[in-house]
Amino acid sequence: MLDATLKQQLSQYLGMLREPIELVASLGDDAKSTETRELLTTIASLSDKVSATFDGDDARRPSFIIRRASDASAWVRFAGLPLGHEFTSLVLALLWAGGHPPKVSDEVLEQIRLLEGGTEFEMYFSLSCHNCPDVVQALTLMSLNNPHVNATLIEGGTFQAEVEERGVMAVPAVFLNGKMWGSGKMSVEEILTKLDTGADAKAAAKLAEKAPFEVLIVGGGPAGAAASVYTARKGFSTGIAAERFGGQVQDTMGIENFISVPYTEGPKLAAALESHVAEYDIDVMNLQRAEKLIPATEVGGYHEVVFANGASLKARSLVLTTGARWRNLGVPGEEQYKNKGVAYCPHCDGPLFKGKRVAVIGGGNSGVEAAIDLANIVGHVTLIEFDAKLRADQVLVDKLASMKNVDIFTSAQTTEVEGDGEKVNALVYKDRTTGVEHKVELEGVFVQIGLVPNTEWLKDSGVALTPRGEIMIDEKAATNLPGIFAAGDVTTVPYKQIIIAMGEGSKAALSAFDYLIRNEAPEEIAQAGQAAKAA
Repeated sequence: MLDATLKQQLSQYLGMLREPIELVASLGDDAKSTETRELLTTIASLSDKVSATFDGDDARRPSFIIRRASDASAWVRFAGLPLGHEFTSLVLALLWAGGHPPKVSDEVLEQIRLLEGGTEFEMYFSLSCHNCPDVVQALTLMSLNNPHVNATLIEGGTFQAEVEERGVMAVPAVFLNGKMWGSGKMSVEEILTKLDTGADAKAAAKLAEKAPFEVLIVGGGPAGAAASVYTARKGFSTGIAAERFGGQVQDTMGIENFISVPYTEGPKLAAALESHVAEYDIDVMNLQRAEKLIPATEVGGYHEVVFANGASLKARSLVLTTGARWRNLGVPGEEQYKNKGVAYCPHCDGPLFKGKRVAVIGGGNSGVEAAIDLANIVGHVTLIEFDAKLRADQVLVDKLASMKNVDIFTSAQTTEVEGDGEKVNALVYKDRTTGVEHKVELEGVFVQIGLVPNTEWLKDSGVALTPRGEIMIDEKAATNLPGIFAAGDVTTVPYKQIIIAMGEGSKAALSAFDYLIRNEAPEEIAQAGQAAKAA
């Protein structure tokens, strides 16, 4: 099951174990159980600190728990094989169970250990989901560091009947004590915040203690990360306030146009950005959603950003890099059936529609790539494009046209998503040439129709926006307000690409540097005046 290279890498990792661990499997007579036995036997053979037994009595088969030999009360359970994107999660679970320290702050570990009893998590993932590992690893960390927290991590493809019975139509999906609790990508900090009702007040209190920054970057995607490195290297006190570091890159699968790197994946690039930012004295404040901007009343003065938790931060210069999010269809039924057949991530949720009928809305690169990927999993794909022709790269269009289980409709306007109250069962579109409406019976709708800038919080700030909501900037990344700059997908710069966002973030940072050295802070002006009078 594991090739020679993986075995060698795993053997090296297992050499980091500080104490013995136990793998206890519950198996059946099926092929997946045979594969699970083979995997666990291989792992045990690579380290004398790992033992594997196959006498577990859990109802889910195949499944296995990982626990410390010295403390059977702290464990995590995998149901199905954690391979694909989850192989790293498996390795980390082994290391953490064996006493290897996780790369989280002492504050986070203390929060985990203070959680009280009665916390039973069940989480569904798919092996092709690049958003799932963060949630899997967060729940694993919590489960192994608090005996009152139990987590069972379930590979949906192996337990398809269970997935359908519980109505899981999007992953990651988290159940708490038997009830649906959360969906979508979540970090351990986000999960802890959701569990701790006083978390917002604590976070607000911490922000209130911070001194004003010379540069505050709002948003933590590629543009924000690049801007922070540039301003920090200039010696300015720099902060990043982000709802989620990495931004939309975290939701991107294959990246093949980042020059000098032939192929990478969004989460890997986001981790590299985070690592680079950590090399400098940059204050990264995650889980902070900006709600209001109060511009400075004088050139060189302090701008103020107010966040959803009620706290605020001040800075002499701002770089706005809040990025964009996937655009919604805005048709009846879409909101009602989100995560009930309406989805936005084909890599994450595609495996849940194996053998079924789905539609992809959008004929650009994202939509056509999604249709190609889904056609290899589902029974049938219907691609709906508003324009008269597909707008994707020709190589992608040709590939899609060669697939026999795909129908393509252009000049087609989606008008409604229909369902039975519980899940999607049809999509309605209008032929824009004839005006005739058509209904397509299906089980899933994947929306891939572009981006919307995250600028709602700027509507009454005085920052100039286009009718589409993009921040208007000049050739130096400056907005219409002194000391406020912007970069990346949130701006009017054309071509929303990662590499362009990084360049624009760097430009915005250099413009902020130029602004700061040319405009003194109000207190500096006042102090200079007082010194002149004294002389």
